[in-house]
Amino acid sequence: MENQLGKTKDVGFQFGIRKTFSVSTEKVWDFLFSENGLKIWLGNLKNELEIKKEYETENGITGLVRVFKANSHIRLNWKPKNWENMSTIQIRVIGNQEKTTVAIHHEKLLNAEQRAEMKEHWNEIMNKIGTEIKKPAGNIVYKK
Repeated sequence: MENQLGKTKDVGFQFGIRKTFSVSTEKVWDFLFSENGLKIWLGNLKNELEIKKEYETENGITGLVRVFKANSHIRLNWKPKNWENMSTIQIRVIGNQEKTTVAIHHEKLLNAEQRAEMKEHWNEIMNKIGTEIKKPAGNIVYKK
């Protein structure tokens, strides 16, 4: 049996992407959880994003926030309406006052096709984050 790119022993298929920006960790975090930032990586929320609470976006993504550590990482379940499976996303910000790496890891993907779809999706998202990160963050909408 040959190895398939992105296939793990325990969590199905996965994909990860990292990009470093020349801005502080706090600024990146604030952007990711501003209204504009959330729209980019998660979508327009129908309800507030809160730890241990279910969320839903206007385009039908549902899930549950599992872990939230400010200025560090968020881990949440993620399921688009047309998927059979629930997947898991973790977003980390790693850095300091001068540069910050955004790391997005998506696991529990069903197969190689879903992984390829998410690779394209997250590459596009990371490019949008890079374009927008230099703009003012706006209002932070996440509740602890």
